[in-house]
Amino acid sequence: MGKNETTRYDLEQRLIEFAVRIIDTAESLPKSFICKHLSGQLVRSGTSPALNYAEAQAAESKADFIHKMKICLKELRETMVNLQIIKLKRYFKEDRLDPLLKENNELISIFVKSISIAKGNDPKGKG
Repeated sequence: MGKNETTRYDLEQRLIEFAVRIIDTAESLPKSFICKHLSGQLVRSGTSPALNYAEAQAAESKADFIHKMKICLKELRETMVNLQIIKLKRYFKEDRLDPLLKENNELISIFVKSISIAKGNDPKGKG
């Protein structure tokens, strides 16, 4: 397996594991009206990056690839805000969401960089 295949697999696996952790978090929320709403939003936005990343791997063009990667980034940002709302509402013990928020932030950084590189805007890639 080449370096690109390993990197792609690692990110895909990481996104899948993130999605599972999001599902576990959503299932653990209280069963109130508001939590059902937040839970549904969280599951949609938190599982979407894994699915859209899989689509990006089969993109029909560079523009299609960038578009799908931007969808992943958008969904990760939505997930981050949702997790912050849940944390501020204190539905869980104070530090329970911290590792998930950290992973969410790292994934956002990966996608920002990946999109930049794909667009050809990476200063290290020029010259």
